[in-house]
Amino acid sequence: MKKTYLILSVLLLLFIASCQKDLRRIIAVNTRYVSALTNGTVIASGEVIDLGENGIKDYGFCWSNSGTPTISNNINSNGVKKSTGYYWDTLTGIYPGSYNIRAYVTDGTEAIYGQSKSITISASLATITTNAVTNITSETATCGGNITSDGGSTITARGVCWNTGATPTIANSKTTDGSGMGSFTSVITSFSPSTTYYVRAYATNSKGTSYGSAVQFTTTGPVPVLTTSSVSNITQTMATCGGNITWDGGTIVTARGVCWSTSTTPTIADNITTDGSGMGSFISAITGLSPSTTYYVRAYATNSAGTGYGSTLPFTTAALSCPASVNDISGNTYNTVTIGTQCWMKENLKTTKYSTGTYISAEITGGTTWANLTTGGWCNYNNYGDNVSIYGRLYNFYAVADSRNICPTGWHVPSDAEWTTLTTYLGGESVAGDKLKETGTTHWSSPNSGNNSSGFTALPGGYRDGSGTFYDIGGYGYWWSSTESDTFSAGERYMYYNGSNVSRSYADKTNGFSVRCVRD
Repeated sequence: MKKTYLILSVLLLLFIASCQKDLRRIIAVNTRYVSALTNGTVIASGEVIDLGENGIKDYGFCWSNSGTPTISNNINSNGVKKSTGYYWDTLTGIYPGSYNIRAYVTDGTEAIYGQSKSITISASLATITTNAVTNITSETATCGGNITSDGGSTITARGVCWNTGATPTIANSKTTDGSGMGSFTSVITSFSPSTTYYVRAYATNSKGTSYGSAVQFTTTGPVPVLTTSSVSNITQTMATCGGNITWDGGTIVTARGVCWSTSTTPTIADNITTDGSGMGSFISAITGLSPSTTYYVRAYATNSAGTGYGSTLPFTTAALSCPASVNDISGNTYNTVTIGTQCWMKENLKTTKYSTGTYISAEITGGTTWANLTTGGWCNYNNYGDNVSIYGRLYNFYAVADSRNICPTGWHVPSDAEWTTLTTYLGGESVAGDKLKETGTTHWSSPNSGNNSSGFTALPGGYRDGSGTFYDIGGYGYWWSSTESDTFSAGERYMYYNGSNVSRSYADKTNGFSVRCVRD
């Protein structure tokens, strides 16, 4: 009997000790309170009552919008805690809805929780400001806003609203400019001229619609009313258009003409003519066009209120006309090739005269004489006349820049931009060289990967430097552009025997390079 009593006593003591240990763990943490702040945040307070036998490796709060939260849900972790007492946390990312929140501690093996507290988070209206009104015309303006807080709920609509009353709402005229927080821009249309409006930004979430402050502005007076004349006399590079101003909008028309672009809605920010002032009809000469290109043109007229436009008319320039060959003033004949919208000579220039018939200079053979030139000059590579029939002649930049034109009439030395048009059409500078260079190694040194798919037939004519020394025939070809860089240098393009690219650089004007002409 005593033995049985002893066994029961031991078991009872073990049970009590176990309960006391579990009790100590259960009361290790307490959830004191939770309170909702604004913008999706909650402040919570807990109390660590007992550090337990193993110490606290992590503590904080956990929360869920369904059921009792655990550390497998959302948590706010604070790490090791070495003392008992109160603690507070700000919980973020808690959007409108009902939540259960409770404190927790863990000794690294299991989590102990305080009691669960319930809280309901309500959305608030978004916070938004209205931008200044800009680009005001008689019928349009630009505004927008900036949403700095969504009120704890997703912004589903935003924009600006306007009216002639001082407090516009979304029940009046409005734009719709996407969703979400941040800045946005609104283009406002359909105003009446010389009218005062009020505009303000708005943002809508689940709570409702909030507004920025109202901004007042007044549209300008009426712009001129006009029509666009039909397009005529269309060539490869020119056309004729014009317009008729039937009403000046009540103020004097100070500028009129036509504007054009390859985009469908040209404005005076694009290419324009300026054809006087006042009402009535006018004729405009459009120049600087590219062959085989579709343009859009419309007449414009500007008064103190702004610019009015006629209807937009499309037209297409004539196809490029590229003759099979062309002769220079010295009697040399050059074959030609069409590449994209350009007509090029297939050979380097050989002339000794400007297109006016005036000699460029005598042949410059001496290095010192060449180095001291400040006027047009030419030479043959290595002063050897037999090179001319293959590689053409070399010219300094002074000959290229002379207003008497080194190329045949109707042709010119290409600008840097025209060289870029060529290389862009052929896929870019990194690959255009192979498409421009003559094939094989008859003239180009090996290895030459040129395939001459463009028909340009570029040859390695070398160059003469500013001291009069010749270099690189067979390995490199150098060609002038007509684009000046500064007092001493100008643009060049060059290709070489073991590369596929067309390189772009600037060289001393005293250098002697090849010249290719392109048709006007």
